[in-house]
Amino acid sequence: MTEFGKAKAEIVNEKTLADQWTRLSSYDLDYTDSRGEKHRVKREIYHRTPAACILLYDPNRETVVLVRQYRLPSQLVGMPAWMIEVPAGLLDGDDPEAAIRREAMEETGFRIRDVRFLFKALTSPGSVTEVIHFFAAVVDTADRIADGGGLAEEHEDIEVLEVRLSEAMGMIEAGDIYDAKTIMLLQWAVLNKASLT
Repeated sequence: MTEFGKAKAEIVNEKTLADQWTRLSSYDLDYTDSRGEKHRVKREIYHRTPAACILLYDPNRETVVLVRQYRLPSQLVGMPAWMIEVPAGLLDGDDPEAAIRREAMEETGFRIRDVRFLFKALTSPGSVTEVIHFFAAVVDTADRIADGGGLAEEHEDIEVLEVRLSEAMGMIEAGDIYDAKTIMLLQWAVLNKASLT
């Protein structure tokens, strides 16, 4: 049972509805609200493994390294299916820093020298368990030692983009960048640019 002030939540039943690419569960909760009233509440939760993402910033050129790839959920809600994002990926059993170094190399071809942990966040806490670890790193042109583009065996087809930070911020306003983790890291970069030199 979890409590907060007078409110309490107790899981009374869990049922797995699907267990393929990710697990979907149905929960019954006995929820006592802050007024002391008890309710039986139903929720469906997607169990996602932890992930990491990174802002790659070149202070000499004032550019960020982004990727563009196909995202089915974006297509399903009527938005452009090829999304512009920061490099990211699942931890796959690694610690967050090792995972983001691996993902940055696979997706962008950039070798990461010094990486800085920023924070971690739940992306959609009303229905998804995914926790994302956010990182930043300074890069330059000499750090790109491979093409990137993702792993063929994972059917990744990733385009690498290098965009001026100011242009990337404009792309948010124009609706060209609409990925939450990317918006968070770009806004962090604008607020903390002095610390990225």
